[in-house]
Amino acid sequence: MEFILHLVLILIFTKLAGHLSLKLGQPSVLGELIAGVILGPAVLGWVHQTSFIHEFSEIGVLILMFIAGLETDLEELRKNWKAALAVAVGGIILPFVGGYSSALAFGIEQSHALFLGLLLCATSVSISVQTLKEMNKLNSREGTTILGAAVVDDILVVVLLAVMMSLLGTGESVSIGSLIGKKVLFFVVIIAAAIWVVPLVMKWLSKLRVSETVISGGIIIALAFSYFAEWMGVAGIIGAFAAGIAISQTPYKHTVEHKLEPIAYSLFVPVFFVSIGLNVNFEGVGSQIGFIIVLSVAAILTKLLGGALGAKLTGFNMHSSFAIGTGMISRGEVALIIAGTGLASGLLDPQYYTSVIIMVIVTTLVTPPLLKIMFADKHAKKLSQASSQK
Repeated sequence: MEFILHLVLILIFTKLAGHLSLKLGQPSVLGELIAGVILGPAVLGWVHQTSFIHEFSEIGVLILMFIAGLETDLEELRKNWKAALAVAVGGIILPFVGGYSSALAFGIEQSHALFLGLLLCATSVSISVQTLKEMNKLNSREGTTILGAAVVDDILVVVLLAVMMSLLGTGESVSIGSLIGKKVLFFVVIIAAAIWVVPLVMKWLSKLRVSETVISGGIIIALAFSYFAEWMGVAGIIGAFAAGIAISQTPYKHTVEHKLEPIAYSLFVPVFFVSIGLNVNFEGVGSQIGFIIVLSVAAILTKLLGGALGAKLTGFNMHSSFAIGTGMISRGEVALIIAGTGLASGLLDPQYYTSVIIMVIVTTLVTPPLLKIMFADKHAKKLSQASSQK
């Protein structure tokens, strides 16, 4: 029954920490992430990363991205696809160079340095989604570009990881054509399902004479899309996001959103935020503090500048470009999964694993306050321009 105590602690700490964060002018998600660090092995050691916490948090992040899909303006997403592609590419090239160069500077061997470069290419916008949602900016042009770029980023990083594992002899031979074909097939099936299958399923379920069939239908579709995504080698969060977009095009959008949010934000999402902080452990990192600092700074700056460059080249002004770059900084659960894969395949030296995890946490922690600053400044500039025109 220990997991019940863990849930009690997580819910109390996340709500108090989120409230304190808002009182200090920061997004509540920042406090919830820090709550995980405090509860975990790094500070109090009251809650540890167990299989229960891990699986619970997986549901949390899927629901979070599903809600993001529900709230996404599909037309805005279509309009910004070129910007999303450019941001994703810029957010891969610069981080790869930065991570690879940083690793070589610390004497890390070639294959491990290449993997660290790839690791810095990862992006997880689940934290950015929550922050933008709190600021009511999720459907802004910048917000939809960040979401679109994250989808492209995930596909490119997964393909690059497979190529690297194949070329460096740490995994089975991979057919790149087959790999890309699976990604294309995933989107073809998902789009077809969204147009023809999802509306029919939701309509059929809504007619069943049992309680809460519409919300159950939404969750079923979200989890099914997520499972299919993982099966096809795409991150489950992309499947959940696509499911949200699919249901947003049906008459059941508001019902699903209205009934799902209380479940998500009262239980599952807080566990996800805390689970990220639970990965922090400071044991044995004293000798690598310089490496951690350099890698973290490289991770933040290269993603910020790479994303901003892509946005600038596709028509955004300087401030909006940096706001978009900021939204791509967090490595979150995507980088944690890649790090685990690298460790298992021998591409990541075990002695650097903890340092990499701390870098991932740092990028995740700095994203909410930086986004708050960037979008607050943007809002202030708009108000200033409006008043000057009067």
